[in-house]
Amino acid sequence: MRFMYYASKKENEILNTVLQGLTKPQKELPSKLFYDERGSQLFDEITKLEEYYPTRTEMQILENNIKEIGGLLGEGTLLIELGSGSSRKIRLLLNNIPGLAAYVPIDISEEHLINAADNLSLDYPELTIFPLVADYTKEFTLPRISKPYDHISAFYPGSTIGNFKPEEAKEFLYRISRFIGRNGGMIIGVDLKKDKETLECAYNDNKGVTAEFNLNILNHINNETGSDFNTSNFHHLAFYNKEKGRIEMHLISDENQKVRMNGTVINLKKNDDILTEYSYKYTLDEFKALIDDFFYVKNVWLDPKGLFSIQYLRVK
Repeated sequence: MRFMYYASKKENEILNTVLQGLTKPQKELPSKLFYDERGSQLFDEITKLEEYYPTRTEMQILENNIKEIGGLLGEGTLLIELGSGSSRKIRLLLNNIPGLAAYVPIDISEEHLINAADNLSLDYPELTIFPLVADYTKEFTLPRISKPYDHISAFYPGSTIGNFKPEEAKEFLYRISRFIGRNGGMIIGVDLKKDKETLECAYNDNKGVTAEFNLNILNHINNETGSDFNTSNFHHLAFYNKEKGRIEMHLISDENQKVRMNGTVINLKKNDDILTEYSYKYTLDEFKALIDDFFYVKNVWLDPKGLFSIQYLRVK
């Protein structure tokens, strides 16, 4: 087994970020705070729900085209995954990239990341794995890679790019393109615009898993900062904003309440809403225009219904 672990220097910014977000006219919390250990488990459950089409549709596209996708990445690839998730999708790539040099899964949830990397190392004993605990939305540095590699390829599945506002997505992808370098590429999942009913059902499942996932962000903040959010005082709301082309997830305060955060008191009124996530949807032309200054779209793969796309981007 060839397994190496690197942890980035963790900054304790959660409290300041939360306080800043809750004092804005539109109260908000950063969606990256969904992903503590419990949040990561809940999201894995969401991906298996009947209503949640993105994961199974993306898996279908990957399975139907994986030989072509793996071949495009090619020999000598240092594969980095931005947000390692459950590793179900990455196994398809690991099995189909000829001459893969090494694999670097990057995730903010340390326990979830290390568990996934441990499991992978058992099944791929000859693969050198460098799990990196980091917030990939900010600047990060790769660990020293002991094996030679020819180029870097990034894997960014799950339509996570939709969690950025378009201007933020453009800035983020520009930074990743510079990090990858001129010979590199990126496999990215991009959710496509479609009817409102399909979109809203995907974020309002009958089992209430998405609601629990949304509320768990408050538990994560409590655990990290010693705050006293009471999740029973909030409810989940998700809807499609057609004008903006995005799903919005909110937490709604069910009563007047005070939340204590490290000596600071946040006053919330009944029906105050806290924005927790955007999920932007794109047409193929809209996404191409977003990245056109620094990436070009080499290949696009779609499902038969045109719900979702996997795209292979090359750095210009």
